[in-house]
Amino acid sequence: MVCNRCIMVVSQELEKLQLPFSSISLGEVNMVEAPSPGQLKELGDNLKKLGFELLDDKKNALVEKIKTTIIHLIHGRDNDTLNTKLSIFLQESIGVDYHYLSTVFSAAEGLTIEKYVILQRIERVKELLQYDEMNLSEIADNLGYSSVQHLSQQFKKITGLTPSAYRQLKENSRKPLDQV
Repeated sequence: MVCNRCIMVVSQELEKLQLPFSSISLGEVNMVEAPSPGQLKELGDNLKKLGFELLDDKKNALVEKIKTTIIHLIHGRDNDTLNTKLSIFLQESIGVDYHYLSTVFSAAEGLTIEKYVILQRIERVKELLQYDEMNLSEIADNLGYSSVQHLSQQFKKITGLTPSAYRQLKENSRKPLDQV
């Protein structure tokens, strides 16, 4: 789950199946009691139809938690947190050693956490460029880039376009956050 609408949809499915939960947040549901295997299968099937995946494997759940933490970091509004060292931020947020997080994430996703963060930042840059409310310097500052030049180089390396050329495009080439 990567947004508040995702949380709403999942909570509606849980309520529809009369599965009581104590809390629900991005990527995680805390159940009041363990569902039966039949209930779990029905929930998984219903969620799959809606484009979600039920993760009960601990490593897959950890990878999803890493992703949602990063998405919240990059697409949230807490700019001060962007200046925190990523390894420390993830370790403190998730409560697991960063080396283990990095190993599990890389094995599951085929890319490093750092590369995933770069891809998420570029998607956020695309979004801000399309809104056309900030100049490149403000975007770089907002996303914790050391300079406009660094942002521009990274953007061109990932997209093949300069930020200015991307801004002039009329078509939307952004990806949904869960497909980055």
